[in-house]
Amino acid sequence: MKKILFWFRRDLRLNDNAGLYAALASGAQVYCTFIFDTDILDALPTKADRRVEFIWESVVELKAALNKNGGDLIIRHARAVDAIPALAGELEVDVVFANTDYEPNAIARDALVASALSANNIAFQSFKDTVIYEKSEVLTLAEKPFSVFTPYKNAWLKKLNQNNQEDLAPYACEKYFRQLAGSGDASSAAPVLSLEQMGFARTNILDNVECGMSGADSLIDDFVSRIAEYKEARDFPSVKGVSYLSVHNRFGTISIRRLVRIAYAETARAKNIGAETWLSELIWRDFYFQILWHNPHAAIGNYKREYDNLKWENDSALFAAWCEARTGYPIIDAAMRQINQTGYMHNRLRMIVASFLTKDLLIDWRLGEKYFADNLNDFDLSANNGGWQWAASTGCDAQPYFRIFNPTTQSERFDPQGKFIRRYLPELKNIPDKYIHAPHTLPPIDAVAKNFVIGRDYPRPIVEHGAQRDKALAMFKAARGA
Repeated sequence: MKKILFWFRRDLRLNDNAGLYAALASGAQVYCTFIFDTDILDALPTKADRRVEFIWESVVELKAALNKNGGDLIIRHARAVDAIPALAGELEVDVVFANTDYEPNAIARDALVASALSANNIAFQSFKDTVIYEKSEVLTLAEKPFSVFTPYKNAWLKKLNQNNQEDLAPYACEKYFRQLAGSGDASSAAPVLSLEQMGFARTNILDNVECGMSGADSLIDDFVSRIAEYKEARDFPSVKGVSYLSVHNRFGTISIRRLVRIAYAETARAKNIGAETWLSELIWRDFYFQILWHNPHAAIGNYKREYDNLKWENDSALFAAWCEARTGYPIIDAAMRQINQTGYMHNRLRMIVASFLTKDLLIDWRLGEKYFADNLNDFDLSANNGGWQWAASTGCDAQPYFRIFNPTTQSERFDPQGKFIRRYLPELKNIPDKYIHAPHTLPPIDAVAKNFVIGRDYPRPIVEHGAQRDKALAMFKAARGA
């Protein structure tokens, strides 16, 4: 009987899983594995990484679900490029299946795995699962990749509707669970290694995030009940307005097809503008995947190469103040405390802090992008890179360089009563709403009455926005001229 090894990566679920379905529906005996890849783990800056704990919790749940359905999950803590060929040989499988990973490092890893497998006459096959449309599936009329979102979105929707939404059809893996195999003779039927055994420590992620397939199910049920308000509520960080599903999207504990099906259904029902707006956000995700696929240089450099001449100042003291929430701009500092304390940052705040770093502090977007990469629970290279280059005006369909967020007016607009600010900056809890966005403007008589000393209890602004805005404009104009 034919044997297949299915390799879970960023698709930690049994339901609606394209590659797993292909393996099970083939009629083969299907072994399942997950590798805690030391090539990735050893490069992490801390051993208290919330993402590793999220993955670990989700993998434990996945293994239990496979056990319940007659299968098992073979878990290894090793280099994937070594472990997958070795396990495939040990189990004597004919082919290894996986869902496609589009990041440059993953592409290189998969090429090495495929080569090692091929040397032993074992095939490697990957399937589209992370996106609705990949690579060159959505192109312009001239058959070129899109670089502007709105026409891409229109073409994306047109393709989906022309296909009668068949591209959203779920993969009914449960119909074929009888094909699941146990661990066979693999030596990995042992209990799952603990985080500590892999050299990692527990974090606080479970205080804020529900992990695994069950966590994703709980969140989507909650979000659908308030999706109608998404368009208006999503911009206010003190409001429960967003889906909070990004980390589940990142690690595939929920299917992107399921999310788009829900968005479509809710949009059709009473023409739900909130669901329609959310659908656009899901399409942005596909857009950034195809941007990075067609423009791999953007992973480490400016998408718009004319900005390679930008003379970033890269002041290390200013960068440290941004990282450590000591800028003197409350909305910036509250946002940075949010990411530092929880690994999450509200999307509106991501735009504000990225604009501040690049346009006010004149620091290269790549430094901010790496900080997010190291600290965000939901870090996804294509979206993180796209978002940072949008804010820095170096990316595709980006914010024009002359449109620069004023951090104070952004704060006044999106956190008018300072509720979010006070949550993460309790030292400002007694500052009146009128001054909460710029505490350094609190009149001396009020400061004395509240025993509040600017510079002692909260920093003065480390830069003056107007002056920095002028410098940013000059910097961009000089680069464009060059």
